[in-house]
Amino acid sequence: MATKAAAERTQAGVVEAQFARVADAGSARHPQLIALLASSGPNAARDLADAVHLLCNLYGRHPGFIDVALKACPAGPARDWLTDAAEAFERERLYLVRLTSAVGPQPSTAGAAQTEAVLLAQRHALDTLAASERNGCALGAVTALVEDWRSVRRLLDRAAHRAGLDVPGCTLPDEESVAQAVQAGTGTPGAARALAFGAEQLLLQHRGLFDLLEARAESRLD
Repeated sequence: MATKAAAERTQAGVVEAQFARVADAGSARHPQLIALLASSGPNAARDLADAVHLLCNLYGRHPGFIDVALKACPAGPARDWLTDAAEAFERERLYLVRLTSAVGPQPSTAGAAQTEAVLLAQRHALDTLAASERNGCALGAVTALVEDWRSVRRLLDRAAHRAGLDVPGCTLPDEESVAQAVQAGTGTPGAARALAFGAEQLLLQHRGLFDLLEARAESRLD
């Protein structure tokens, strides 16, 4: 009984750490996301369009990030959760694709070759995370994506409102469901460490994307 209670406390700590990780290192705190959500000046439309296009470059492809992670996941509660998350994120992907068309062409910006190189590296990093065979890694990345997407979704919805596009409801798993998935996928210390690594790397890619968007916005002002 004591061993079971200790294991439950450990898993609860893993869940808390995962949510704290997204809160501390996720997109919500990035200055460029904050600026995009607050901007109403003459450059707002171009900056939002740029963000939508770059996000679509990463997440508009099919099969999507979660679809790839699902392929390598063994049967069990974590796989069941990934299946639901993949279906929900497919709707987010389709929304992103429609939005990319609605906001118009990507704004002309210096350094197109450098931008493509960064995006290529990020796509490779995301593909590697999703396809990881290290138990817990892909789940860590996916649960971090689902949580961080709540902040990204605010950006997409703002761009949709400006473009006159209807905003669909978000059906991504809620926080309780995410917590259950993290618990289901971290039954060993090794899996917990892999989950943390996957989440950290996913959030690193998101921060890199917003760093790129910030640099591109500043370049268009020169």
